[in-house]
Amino acid sequence: MANTLEILKASGDASGESVELKELWLERAKGEQAVKDSVVAFWAGLRAGTASTKTRGLVSGGGSKPWRQKGTGRARSGSSRSPVWRGGGIVFGPQPRSYDKKVNHKVEKLALRRAFTDRVDEQAVIVVDSIADVCDADKNPKTKKMIEFLKAIGAGDHALVLDAEIDSAVETASRNLPTVLVMKASSVNTYWMLRFDKVVITKAGLEALGERLG
Repeated sequence: MANTLEILKASGDASGESVELKELWLERAKGEQAVKDSVVAFWAGLRAGTASTKTRGLVSGGGSKPWRQKGTGRARSGSSRSPVWRGGGIVFGPQPRSYDKKVNHKVEKLALRRAFTDRVDEQAVIVVDSIADVCDADKNPKTKKMIEFLKAIGAGDHALVLDAEIDSAVETASRNLPTVLVMKASSVNTYWMLRFDKVVITKAGLEALGERLG
């Protein structure tokens, strides 16, 4: 697989430059399980874990014995809050908890490296020299400019845009695009790397990402 990526201008034209991906940034031999573990942990961390039911000790009422132990002909009962009664407590019901899963740092790093390599092999990674042209002549962020930029470089309308530092104007220009996410290269994780059809990254962003991968 080619480890050299062409660098495009914001207009979509070739800049005449290319970038060589270091071997330390790539992983093709292993890491499939690490990718799965990382994505599962990401989704698990998003779970609120607020589901809650009341046990018989938490349901109000039922302090007195409904009827005497013997002589009524009915089954003995100690509390109306028993799980077998309507309105009683719940047995083994969900309680508030954390669904967070621990993934070791080395595993996370391997997963991100494998995910990035897969995107490179899919020819889904687009390197640009800058993304500052999403503003108009007065430096105002424009969603229209962002759409034109993504179309010009061949990223379409479903893309992850990475840079070393995110300009607030760039972030604002993409805010109304539900299938476009702009974030710092140092913050991207395995899930976001795989989530979008295309990964657009600047030269500076690629260096920042390389520091995490290497």
